[in-house]
Amino acid sequence: MSDAGELRERTREFLAANPPERTGRLDFLRARFDAGLAWVHYPQGLGGLGAPRSLQAVVDAELEAAGAPDNDPRRIGIGLGMAAPTILKYGTEEQKLRCLRPLWTGEEVWCQLFSEPGAGSDLAALGTRAVREGDSWVVNGQKVWTSSAHLARWAILIARTDPAVPKHQGITYFICDMTDPGVEVRPLRQITGEAEFNEVFLTDVRIPDSRRLGAVGEGWRVAQTTLMNERVSIGGMRLPREGGMIGPVAKTWRERPESRTHDLHQRLLRLWVEAEVARFTGERLRQQLVAGQPGPEGSGMKLAFARLNQEISGLEVELCGEEGLLYDDWTMRRPELVDFTGRDAGYRYLRAKGNSIEGGTSEVLLNIVAERVLGLPAEPRTDKDVAWKDLAR
Repeated sequence: MSDAGELRERTREFLAANPPERTGRLDFLRARFDAGLAWVHYPQGLGGLGAPRSLQAVVDAELEAAGAPDNDPRRIGIGLGMAAPTILKYGTEEQKLRCLRPLWTGEEVWCQLFSEPGAGSDLAALGTRAVREGDSWVVNGQKVWTSSAHLARWAILIARTDPAVPKHQGITYFICDMTDPGVEVRPLRQITGEAEFNEVFLTDVRIPDSRRLGAVGEGWRVAQTTLMNERVSIGGMRLPREGGMIGPVAKTWRERPESRTHDLHQRLLRLWVEAEVARFTGERLRQQLVAGQPGPEGSGMKLAFARLNQEISGLEVELCGEEGLLYDDWTMRRPELVDFTGRDAGYRYLRAKGNSIEGGTSEVLLNIVAERVLGLPAEPRTDKDVAWKDLAR
């Protein structure tokens, strides 16, 4: 299906058969998935219609106008933005049919078991081991900075299956059931006072080979799909004008004329323009996705997202004066999502510090942009052809 008018009519017919005001939220979401209106660019039978990605806006507009419930995308962002595209590209038909529907409806939350205490920026140096035993893999190791692990039913996991080859080889990609014996989730309390992140310990966790994504030893290649989509989902989210972090700052500026100075005005103007540039660049990136897979440009968007959030939140604290130093609640909580715009300036300032770490550190992303976007010479890597087991650690 490639005609916007036909898709609009199809959506209206769906709404007539499933009135939002008389249909339970979960029943409505399941029916929407089955009708192919979840993500229209996915194949038929997997929540889509094989239509151009750009036509999703047609469906969303009709559903929003009808007051239809959404799937709370912020709560299930890891599943939607990272797990789903990876499963679609590398998963078996059985995996796609099992995972994608409850993932999209939000019935099953996903998390990402990638980073480790000794393998964050250098993710390929990971040491979590997966050893083959018959039709299963026995996994042992530790993962860290795992968002939503305390809520997740499933995880996307990379582990080392062959330590005798260079670090980018010998990695395999799995789907891990977070309810399996041997999976332990511990909270990591952050500077905000909350434990939105977690560390995950894996002790003799058995994962059936049927939950492997991609070939044995090809996990790094599979993980690139996840990472590229992650950076697009973080840095390239769709926003209205003055959406995101710039909105509260602009509101504060308008409401507090007594706090205005020439210097603050110049900073606000610069950041407002940069936020608009980032917003339009994100829109262009989403349009490029219509034609294929995300490329390294998403790393540039994620870089801009982190820098802007930190500068904008710092300006907001200054505008608020003494009130900007206040903080609403230091209670230890394990939230379901990150709410930048629903909290106060102090929270935004502190939480934005993590933006340059999560989803790839800014330092690593600068290298990616330099090498893969600008074509600059790669940095010398002395460990490139050395077996992982022989690397100094």
